[in-house]
Amino acid sequence: MTPKERFLLALRGEKADRLPVTTHHVQPYFLNTYMKGKSDQEFFDHFGLDPIYWAISIMPNVKRNEYMDPTQSEDTIPYSRRVISDNWRVEEIEIPNQAYETKRYNIITPRKTLSIVLQSNPHTSWIVEHLIKEKSEIEILSEYMPVPLCNIEEVNRLADEYNSKGLFRSHIPGFEIYGQPGCWQDASVCLGIEKLIIETFMDPEWVHTFLNILQKRKLEYTRSLVGAKFDLIELGGGDASTTVISPDIFNEFVAPYDAKIIDVAHHAGQKVVYHTCGGMMPILEDIAAMKVDAMETFTPVGMGGDVDLAKAKRRIGNKVCMIGGFDQFHFLTDCTEEETRKEVRRCFKAAGEGGGFILSPSDHFFDANLKLIGAFADEARKCNY
Repeated sequence: MTPKERFLLALRGEKADRLPVTTHHVQPYFLNTYMKGKSDQEFFDHFGLDPIYWAISIMPNVKRNEYMDPTQSEDTIPYSRRVISDNWRVEEIEIPNQAYETKRYNIITPRKTLSIVLQSNPHTSWIVEHLIKEKSEIEILSEYMPVPLCNIEEVNRLADEYNSKGLFRSHIPGFEIYGQPGCWQDASVCLGIEKLIIETFMDPEWVHTFLNILQKRKLEYTRSLVGAKFDLIELGGGDASTTVISPDIFNEFVAPYDAKIIDVAHHAGQKVVYHTCGGMMPILEDIAAMKVDAMETFTPVGMGGDVDLAKAKRRIGNKVCMIGGFDQFHFLTDCTEEETRKEVRRCFKAAGEGGGFILSPSDHFFDANLKLIGAFADEARKCNY
């Protein structure tokens, strides 16, 4: 059975020849630090994991007089490519003498210039100045924000090239410069999660307006996915987890907006996985009710989440495919190989029964012991149905 066949059976809730085993994004820091700069595919081949290929290729809507940002170099990583217009131009400014690499991005529009500041280290990037500083600024997003479309020809070329090697994944684009797939998650990135939570109590109508603006952009992209040969599209984000917000906020401000995108994605012929890195147990059925095809990351308590895999399997395992569940912090870093193998078996016993489960670390990792990754992969390959 090929890795792709194994994955697709699990996504349908069925049993494959054995437990599918993979990881989330393979981080460049990890590859450069521990594997001498090997590629993602070389990483999967080295450990015998079922591979995932992440791809996104966007193009502008020329009918709206939008175009790709000519200031970006040809080697810009695909998910950082920007669509702009004469009414939405992006200016990058390096800020010197900072503890970390720091950039200000000015978004120049006819009405006002918006600004966001990012910092980066070898592991990741983060926001130090959020985009939305005044409530009226969401009107600028509504009026001028470009809408990327899926470049079907390029996506399908990549899909055909990748063929049956593994799962061909993508995600709904977040806000350009720095964003994430879900509507609530994107709003959190643009405003700041603390402010966003407060506004759900102080000015809920404004929050709904903001979410509608972000949803409209994502829906246009999602409609353009018709014919794209993706196996799985990601939506969601950790700021919609119950270690961040309440179930009530989730059901009023998250689910209605992302559920519409999931419905449109299904009409476009795509399968959707909902990504919730954090607490999930109080909203398991609420996520499943959005009619997703899969859910991730089932973060265990030891990683700051709240998931009991066995209980989650009993509650929603017959409705969606479950992806994740493995504690990469404790069992890929500082333990014995036997302890890693026992954790694999525990996950398989808890959630593997009947199929519909893909074993994976609960989100990505930056540091890991190579021998423990090997034990993780080897033991999972022995988990036969």
